[in-house]
Amino acid sequence: MSEVAADQLFLGRQPILDREQRLFAYELLFRSGSRNAAEFTDGVRATATVIANAFTELGVADALGQCRGFINVDEEFLFSDLLELLPRQSVVLEILETVPPTPAVVDRCKALKAAGFTLALDDVIQLEPQFAELLALVEVVKVDIQPLSRVQLMQLVMKLKPLGKTLLAEKVDSRQQMEQCLKLGFSLFQGYYFAKPTIIAGKKLDHSQLSLMKLMGLLLGDADTGELEEALKPEPGLTVNLLRMTNSVGAGASETITSLRHAITVLGRRQLQRWLQLLLFASGNQNGTANPLLLLAATRGRLMELLAQELQPDNNALADQAFMVGIMSLMPALIGLPIEEIVAPLGLADEVRDALCTGQGVLGTLLHLAESSETGDLDMLAGSLQSLPRLTLKALNRAQTRALQWANGIGQNTADQAPS
Repeated sequence: MSEVAADQLFLGRQPILDREQRLFAYELLFRSGSRNAAEFTDGVRATATVIANAFTELGVADALGQCRGFINVDEEFLFSDLLELLPRQSVVLEILETVPPTPAVVDRCKALKAAGFTLALDDVIQLEPQFAELLALVEVVKVDIQPLSRVQLMQLVMKLKPLGKTLLAEKVDSRQQMEQCLKLGFSLFQGYYFAKPTIIAGKKLDHSQLSLMKLMGLLLGDADTGELEEALKPEPGLTVNLLRMTNSVGAGASETITSLRHAITVLGRRQLQRWLQLLLFASGNQNGTANPLLLLAATRGRLMELLAQELQPDNNALADQAFMVGIMSLMPALIGLPIEEIVAPLGLADEVRDALCTGQGVLGTLLHLAESSETGDLDMLAGSLQSLPRLTLKALNRAQTRALQWANGIGQNTADQAPS
């Protein structure tokens, strides 16, 4: 049973940010979903097995890095012995709102807390007296802000604050909601407000972003190394970053970098292009922390690259294009311009442009697959997989974990290399 289940559940993740908008944790989504809508006779045990296996076979704990993973726990799963196989230092058990606060549930939560697990209460929209004992045991309270008015949210926070819990605002969909929750004293935030492509009229690229776009255009146009060197010379900040990048990927470890031209040669054009794309996302980041949008873009790009390799193992061009589509698909959220305007001057291949602008082709389908794995949209996920019959949910799980691991490394490098 567990073997079948392992192929039929997929791992998604949604970022949880702190008050400085730094990545704090991921909510890990273990959802059942397949092209054939497979049914499980023992769904809870299958889910528990997959989650436990995920931390070994898939290496989720390594992929999380310094971040924790929030995991949904329903009533049946709460009482499963397999729950105790999870690495308690790496996870937060998120008690779903459907779990009744019975004496047995409260006793089980007490035992889990005594065993070293961190508990959270999910989807709180009001304080009900029967939840008082359960509420006392949890460290994190997740408040669903969507159904609450400003006044209702304020009243709820006033009741929760004296309890000394960490407050997490979930389903934060706009900058206005984020700022409201900050003022009310929430510590953690979950939602895709920062990843939504909002168009800001009249916003211009700043100088460093223009330079990066120009360099990317040169690379995509197969400019020679001399042209790249000349474009970099007026940009001392970019030059320093290039040298740091060359060393950070280990390329320069065995030889001394003697010039810009040497650094470009050692790093390699393919790596240079990728790091320029990532730098573009980091360019507005001045506080030395990993930009959550950068991490999301990096993860999406790497995931799409890995899936393209799974689809066509010998096609490096498709993998490169998939990476580019993933990275650039989030650029509207960063610079506030429509994707059509962003790609127009770059001379991209038709397949890349069509995937970004209209979602067409294999690359467009891979983009839909990546997006659905981020949001947990099972219908879109199933439809995308149906169009890519060589991809399985198990392959998607593996790619998700590897992409997350890679992106966490990017985030650490970004923080380590920030100017003091």
